[in-house]
Amino acid sequence: MSETKKSDAAVPAQAPAPAEEREVLLKVEGLQKHFPIRKGVLQRQVGAVKAVDGIDFEVRKGETLGVVGESGCGKSTMGRVITRLQDPTGGSIHFEGKDITRLNTAGMRPLRRDIQMIFQDPYGSLNPRHTIGSIVSAPFRLQGVEPQGGVKKEVQRLLELVGLSPEHYNRYPHEFSGGQRQRIGIARALALKPKLVVADEPVSALDVSIQAQVVNLMDDLQEELGLTYVIIAHDLSVVRHVSDRIAVMYLGKIVELADRTSLYEAPMHPYTKALMSAVPVPDPKRRGAKSERILLRGDVPSPIAPPPGCRFHTRCWKATEVCRTVEPPLLELRPGQRVACHHPENFEDQQPQDTVLLTAAKEAAELVADEVLAESAQTSAAVAAEVLPQTGKVTKDASKEPAAEAPETDAEGSETDAEASVDAPAEGDEK
Repeated sequence: MSETKKSDAAVPAQAPAPAEEREVLLKVEGLQKHFPIRKGVLQRQVGAVKAVDGIDFEVRKGETLGVVGESGCGKSTMGRVITRLQDPTGGSIHFEGKDITRLNTAGMRPLRRDIQMIFQDPYGSLNPRHTIGSIVSAPFRLQGVEPQGGVKKEVQRLLELVGLSPEHYNRYPHEFSGGQRQRIGIARALALKPKLVVADEPVSALDVSIQAQVVNLMDDLQEELGLTYVIIAHDLSVVRHVSDRIAVMYLGKIVELADRTSLYEAPMHPYTKALMSAVPVPDPKRRGAKSERILLRGDVPSPIAPPPGCRFHTRCWKATEVCRTVEPPLLELRPGQRVACHHPENFEDQQPQDTVLLTAAKEAAELVADEVLAESAQTSAAVAAEVLPQTGKVTKDASKEPAAEAPETDAEGSETDAEASVDAPAEGDEK
């Protein structure tokens, strides 16, 4: 995907008003959302799914906060809670200095003009019995707003703004593709010109070429209307281009919060480093010479019974006893970069007295070492493959190890190549 206008104009846009001087629009403190688990005839609660379990962050006016993490870490639930589509279990939510944590439906109605959400599922978020004109014009009817020129003219303008034809006004959702339905949802969310838009996977259902158009559209609307975005996404490349700051979530917690430059160039949490290593590099010259790829062992623990201490310690290659017993606080270790880790990357150790790795950490450390070794062998093989056809000579090592040729690059990711390359050193040792 091509770079968006935000990345090209990042410095000029931020120069007039630094992020630290902007007014705080949304402030979240200790936010929790637990879903009860009930069993038996009396439906007694026997547990709870801790989807969001105590997170703190601020969003300033005019900025874009990106939220990333594995599936099931609580990103979408967090978005629904801060827009008050779901009631929080604990914590507080302040919008423009006003506490909206416990407001009822009537109390939230005036704020719906200022807080909107773009839903992840473009199929379930549109009523199949209503026309597109009726769906996009619903915010005007519910809020009693009469736009200049009439509702129909404004709806057609919004449809054209998101790349649809004004002639689609009388069509039904089943007549559109998934990407077109997502754009209809974007038009509906922007109808009342809100101050805060929570976008849950806004471009995941779109083609790559359309993704850039929609992202540029949202950027233009942000500059024109002064919008503030909280964008939830899995595509780390999209998040990097559209976000000013990025929050990394793991199992209901924020483990790192920093501006995009600091996060991508020097991630400090091991989980963030593992995520960054999974980002493919779209450079044909680097084929066969991939950067460090970290494969996390095991599955994400259940949010019903999260592990004690640091929740990432069951998969972390730096975990020690303090990680298993003490939950690390989210501290600002560098200006603008907050991290929740006892042994952060690219920074001095917060627990230097605790050096004994856990059993799971030793196995993960061996895995990381194998990955680095395999990538080194793969790089050497790729270089040899380019040199040999030119010289016409075959080295002694190459004749002994014909299987050391560079494997083909998987277009969908590097995990398959990495797993295949781990076995290469072992076969060489046996010979």
